[in-house]
Amino acid sequence: MAFQFSAAARNAAIDAIETAAGTGPTLEIRSGAAPATCATADSGTVLATLALPSDWLAAASGGSKTISGTWQDLSADATGTAGHFRVKQGATCHIQGSITATGGGGDMTLDNTSIAVGQQVTVTAFTLTAGGA
Repeated sequence: MAFQFSAAARNAAIDAIETAAGTGPTLEIRSGAAPATCATADSGTVLATLALPSDWLAAASGGSKTISGTWQDLSADATGTAGHFRVKQGATCHIQGSITATGGGGDMTLDNTSIAVGQQVTVTAFTLTAGGA
């Protein structure tokens, strides 16, 4: 049997992830597949760098958290196809996952995964969900 946790325990777990990443982390939108783990060196090209708001995730509810505030880069750094993201505090990666366009089923969705230098890049959806429901 798999572990099961109360909503309060799941909320606490994902609140701890936001706390560990700190206030105002950086979100890197990168080309290619994500590295094997967050501890693995960066891969792909940084296409856009977003300074996330100081309170970047909404309060946990029902074992999940969604974006808080606007997650946007007004001017992309490079041209390419978004493939993965990394949420970092300094050089430390705290969260990584896949990216797709809205409706594509990725861990994070963008308004457009085909990015050009200088283009505005907007995250349209991101949800952290704790396991053990």
